[in-house]
Amino acid sequence: MGSIEETVFRPKKYNTALTDYSAIHDDETGPYAKNLEVDALVVGAGFAGVFMLKTLRDRGLKTVIFEAGNETGGTWRWNCYPGAGVDSEVPEYEFSWPEVYNTWNWPSNYPDYKDLRDYFDHVDKVIGIKKDCAFNTVVVGAQFDTNEGRWNVKTADGRTTKAKYLVLGTGFAAKRYIPSWPGMDKFKGIVHHSSFWPEEGVEVQNKRCAIIGTGASGVQITQAWGPVAGDLKVFQRTPNLAIPMRKRDLTVEEQERLKPYYPELFRYRETNFAGFLYGWCERNTFDDTPEEREAFYERVWKEGGFRYWVAIYKDNLMNAEANKESYNFWAKKTRARIDDPKTRELLAPREMPHYFGIKRPCLEKTYYEQFNRESVHLVNIKSNPIREFTETGITLEDGTHHELDVVAVATGFDVVTGVMTQLGLKSIDGVELKKEWSPGAKTYLGMTVSGYPNMFHIYGAHGPTLLCNGPTSVEVQGRWISDAIAKIEANNIKYINPKIEAADSWKNHVLELNNQTLFPTTHSTYMGGSIPGKVYEPVSYSGGVPAYASEVRQALDNWEEGFDIFKA
Repeated sequence: MGSIEETVFRPKKYNTALTDYSAIHDDETGPYAKNLEVDALVVGAGFAGVFMLKTLRDRGLKTVIFEAGNETGGTWRWNCYPGAGVDSEVPEYEFSWPEVYNTWNWPSNYPDYKDLRDYFDHVDKVIGIKKDCAFNTVVVGAQFDTNEGRWNVKTADGRTTKAKYLVLGTGFAAKRYIPSWPGMDKFKGIVHHSSFWPEEGVEVQNKRCAIIGTGASGVQITQAWGPVAGDLKVFQRTPNLAIPMRKRDLTVEEQERLKPYYPELFRYRETNFAGFLYGWCERNTFDDTPEEREAFYERVWKEGGFRYWVAIYKDNLMNAEANKESYNFWAKKTRARIDDPKTRELLAPREMPHYFGIKRPCLEKTYYEQFNRESVHLVNIKSNPIREFTETGITLEDGTHHELDVVAVATGFDVVTGVMTQLGLKSIDGVELKKEWSPGAKTYLGMTVSGYPNMFHIYGAHGPTLLCNGPTSVEVQGRWISDAIAKIEANNIKYINPKIEAADSWKNHVLELNNQTLFPTTHSTYMGGSIPGKVYEPVSYSGGVPAYASEVRQALDNWEEGFDIFKA
């Protein structure tokens, strides 16, 4: 295909690592001090990091945040690609702090990244976050000194910080995955990974554009670019079984009317499997007649959001035949929206490509309709993968060449475990976590790691994480961590270190829970993602939020069983 418009190519620099954002700081005071000593050092200024900063400060601990980016908001500072937004509704997707929610209202039930940035700025105004944050500060090494009872944490700009407690609020998606396609450096057009998208945006009118990947970011960029790009090609390996979002505007009046009930709603979200304000139907799929099932699916479908994932029949993620019923309904609804028969079969095949919901579905508004446009094309790379980039575009394995001006690399992340293994963490025995976890991740309670005393992680390996609304998991785990630290302080304890056998037992528990589901049947984020060479194993606790909360609380009550405890 010829160029839609004469394109002026220019050299590009696209970021590929967090260290690309490290900076030398003129200010050497407060959290930027060269030889800083604190009670607790939190890594990351998203929901997890901000929750821990406030919670630990309120307990009287001197606490600071190190953030690789230049602002608070975590994912919502990094993700400014076209169409970026959250897939959880408000108020379930926010902090439960009255002083914050009583002075804030949202424009819609599903905020976009700009709304969430504004929200984090509001949080800062109310409770004062940024004064205790060091920005453009990338952790590159950390090890605990058992004699001193302190973590020594190194950052890319050459600073060393000491802290009794190290809390990783780094989430599951801080390590980007950019496949090593040959020739990317030769491409003379514009190319960016979705989560390293330039703030100034990228012009796509009259441009030949491509999106590689059909995860959540790929779906959102497709919806944003479809109506405006000169020509758009979406490179798909696996169809995304996306479900309707049902986004709508919210008035101030309806939010204010609901706020007296927020405390109960925030408690309620922790009683449901995935941390939302809704949960599984009490019945199994085949308890209902076909007609009753159809009516039930229809009702949940109209309500929208993740309800058609974690608020349908309670056996949907465990019973293969039951799961086929939910897929068939999804396919019927989705296929009706796609005009071209060949495209329809690739986007919503009659035969399901994998069980429904065992790859996290994303929420969409007009995704499938984009492929009804003459300017939007689906490129199937499952059997004909990308061979290389050239100066002018992308060549597939069979030699097909696509001339392009702009490429969005929406290939996701080294999920969950990659976040922690990129920090240069070393155990008390001097072994790198990256090496220790190469055969598979091992944690105790999804919040601690044996050999890494007084270190805690939130929304990471072996917690509810990928199967849970973010703020719900953050608050359940964050309160536990805060209470564990308070218990250490109250009992004059130098440090606690998870027992190896306790970590082994927890991992076996995670495996057993996962094996009761359909998750092991498919390569997905729940099984560690699709990074070449990465271990195929469950990375999330799949027993649901209520069971998880109960189990970790029991473990804290009886902490001598799971931790070696060293007195000061």
